[in-house]
Amino acid sequence: MPSGSCWCGNVKYEFEGDTDNVILCHCLSCKKISGALHTANIPVARDKLIITSGSPASHTHKHEDGFHLTVFFCDSCGSVLYKQADADMFAPVSLVQSGTLDGPAKDKVSRPSTELNVKLRASWLPEISGAAQKQGFE
Repeated sequence: MPSGSCWCGNVKYEFEGDTDNVILCHCLSCKKISGALHTANIPVARDKLIITSGSPASHTHKHEDGFHLTVFFCDSCGSVLYKQADADMFAPVSLVQSGTLDGPAKDKVSRPSTELNVKLRASWLPEISGAAQKQGFE
């Protein structure tokens, strides 16, 4: 069962599933949340993600596309562990941040299958070969 944690180790999680479906998102919110040019998200059914230690804090903000996005993070070190949104395509899943994986799972993250919001991708970043390229979230 894949597992992960925040930077300081106060909040830990595990989930049923695998790390075979990675989705990069280049939206403005993901850039702000991560402090990077994109996030690498692993969709996990909400009821299959279990917090095993600690309790993440959360913050909800209106996404630039109109839906509400909630980030779950460690209130000690600030690591964002996962996100949830009320948009239809995201309603059944938590989006685990792949960089928070621990143990063997961190080395088994697959190549991204999809890139979202490529219209906002940094011009010098190449597209991921073989990944679906989507202008927005559709």
